Amino acid sequence: MLVVIAILFVIIGVLAGVIGSIAGLGGGIFFVPALLYFANWYMPGSMNPQVAAATSLIVIAVTALSSSLSYLKQNKVDKQSALLFFIGSAPGAIVGVYLNTLLAVGGFSLLFGLFQLSMFVVLMVKDKIKPRSMEWEVQRHFIDNEGNEYVYGYSKWSVITIAFFVGITSSLFGVGGGILMVPAMIILFRFPPHIATATSMLVIFLSAVVGSITNIFHDNVHWLYAAMLAPGAWAGGKLGAIVASKMKGRTIVLFLRVLILGIAIQMIGEAIFG
Repeated sequence: MLVVIAILFVIIGVLAGVIGSIAGLGGGIFFVPALLYFANWYMPGSMNPQVAAATSLIVIAVTALSSSLSYLKQNKVDKQSALLFFIGSAPGAIVGVYLNTLLAVGGFSLLFGLFQLSMFVVLMVKDKIKPRSMEWEVQRHFIDNEGNEYVYGYSKWSVITIAFFVGITSSLFGVGGGILMVPAMIILFRFPPHIATATSMLVIFLSAVVGSITNIFHDNVHWLYAAMLAPGAWAGGKLGAIVASKMKGRTIVLFLRVLILGIAIQMIGEAIFG
């Protein structure tokens, strides 16, 4: 039976790594449900949400490292922006670990799901909203493979503040935080989709390491299951970065919309039906 679980986790690791790398999400939206379902199927009562989130965060670090190395070779990562997001997300990741033990996650799941629905709506209409000219403290220019020119930017403190809440979400749910970070980059700061997903993966790696160290200190990680998921996640992270490099920016945004809607429905369903 343990061999069957190992094979399933390798497959899940690959699929989650590919999808998470393409969308800049890290893959935790798949790891946590898989751990809760299959671990408790193999040994009833052996896996709780706290350990699942902590184990997922370890595997997310593997996925994010794998894809980040590939994205860095493609020159898609905005390293200065990634550092700012990390400055905010690192303390948030630590806070999220402690909140995991204190909050009634059901109520938070409902709010998180409703928030994701709002992100889905904004992503749907963002192209129809006329951009306002803004004087950003930091400004960047990028031209993608299709010749589209992007101008994006931000104020440093707004990035750090948003990243703090992203870090909390990352550790609280074990989802990597990209489900908030990528839409924020695209909607608020007008990051090109390719740069947003690539930069998000580097931030996710750094914040996942911080959150994981805290989880290890509290002995929350199930190392056997992490070891089963990690090889597939590493391969999937690299494959996802390759696939993303061949996709159009609009396709990545469409892919992100579908994932966000699916996560929103899942979170709201869990909160309502338990």
